[in-house]
Amino acid sequence: MHLHRLARIQLVIFAVIALVAMAFMTLQFMKLPSRLFGVGQYTVTVQLPKAAGLYASGNVTYRGVEVGRVKSVALNDTGVTAVLSLRSDVAIPSDLEAEVHSQSAIGEQYVLLLPRDGSSPPLRDGDVIALANTSVPPDINTILGEVVSGLQAIPKDDLRTAIDESYTAVGGLGPELTRIVHNSIDLSIEARENLDPLIALIEQSQPVLDSQTNTSDSIQAWASNLATVTSELRTHDEDIAGLLDNGGPAFGEARQLIERLQPTLPILLANLVSVGEVALTYHDNLEQVLVLLPQVTAEAGATFLANRDTKQDYQGEYLSFNLNLNLPPPCTTGFLPASQRRVPTFEDHPERPPGDLYCRTPQDSLFNVRGAKNTPCVTRPGKRAPTVKLCESDEQYVPLNDGLNWKGDPNATLSGEAIPDLGPGAPAAPPPAAPAPPPLAVAGYDPATGSYIGPDGQQYRQSDLAQSAPGEQTWQTMLLPPQ
Repeated sequence: MHLHRLARIQLVIFAVIALVAMAFMTLQFMKLPSRLFGVGQYTVTVQLPKAAGLYASGNVTYRGVEVGRVKSVALNDTGVTAVLSLRSDVAIPSDLEAEVHSQSAIGEQYVLLLPRDGSSPPLRDGDVIALANTSVPPDINTILGEVVSGLQAIPKDDLRTAIDESYTAVGGLGPELTRIVHNSIDLSIEARENLDPLIALIEQSQPVLDSQTNTSDSIQAWASNLATVTSELRTHDEDIAGLLDNGGPAFGEARQLIERLQPTLPILLANLVSVGEVALTYHDNLEQVLVLLPQVTAEAGATFLANRDTKQDYQGEYLSFNLNLNLPPPCTTGFLPASQRRVPTFEDHPERPPGDLYCRTPQDSLFNVRGAKNTPCVTRPGKRAPTVKLCESDEQYVPLNDGLNWKGDPNATLSGEAIPDLGPGAPAAPPPAAPAPPPLAVAGYDPATGSYIGPDGQQYRQSDLAQSAPGEQTWQTMLLPPQ
């Protein structure tokens, strides 16, 4: 038979495609080389307590992927031995568990490999998975038998009643149940689309749950207090009901009051805003007033109502003439030296020196305890200083001596600090020069002639004080002016 050239070409192409298809089926689908000759496969033995429906050619999966098949299932002295043929291109850790599972309640059985440590060495040809690392599912017949036994133990009348009540409760709710199922499906889809935020929410809820655990005592106490409140409300139920019944007119009166105040209330609030701004401006001053108010009140009470709680006929204000002179004694530390002070008999006075003159003893000294050194600073609550500059500066009050009036150096210090103080930040004056010693030693008073040296350095003479003075001298002569 003579074939056309085109037909011969088509037959050749068909033969080639058929051979390729047969080779593909043999190698990929039927896997005859691996099944017949073990190409690309290695065997592992699994020891099972029983077969549990497992049979040869069953699937073997690893992390949900098919990696081999069950080659054979045979009995042994302790149970069943299953030989698995696994793919050589998949590395399976040797530290694993082999479990027999079913595709469904009545489906075929397969072997599931679950690794416990991914860093363990992989399985090799001839390895054995011990019985302790394997498990099989329970027998379905046993489960069904137990279910039947459990149902038989239930009284038929009670079971019928439960079924009838279930029908009564669910009967006619098909559309609603359908909507619930559909909505549940939609909710599941939405949850899957937002899986990452849900996982983050679950992970971040741990601190909240921990806080609830740590505050369990507080929550319990709150619940107990709530129970107490509800108990009191139940006890005074009639009073609360009366309040609710009579509260309507009271609320009406309050509403009418608010309506009457509506024209003037904005003006009042605006004025309160102005008052608030003024208070904010003088916040420090108000704070200082509130700090000093208790002490002022106590002193006023001690001054004007000193006999308030005493046992006497008259209680009220009184005037005391009990004058305490020089108690406490006056302070001289920190002022001009005695030689520079104004004489009280003079009407004129020297010019005020530059700087600040005030008592420079410690603030807790017994001398002049109410002096300028204890003035509270307005801008620095808690700080006391004699001057505004010292209040507003970072410097602290420094006394000149140990708290007693100075009896030696007129400046009341051995450091050479000048008096008066020029304030914080001013350069210190140089220490005063030591006075020159007198050229000659002279006597302050000469009894032979009645001569003496006055405070001004001038020499005076009073002849009636001399030893050669005539007549008898009495104390009255001391009141006469010198001659």
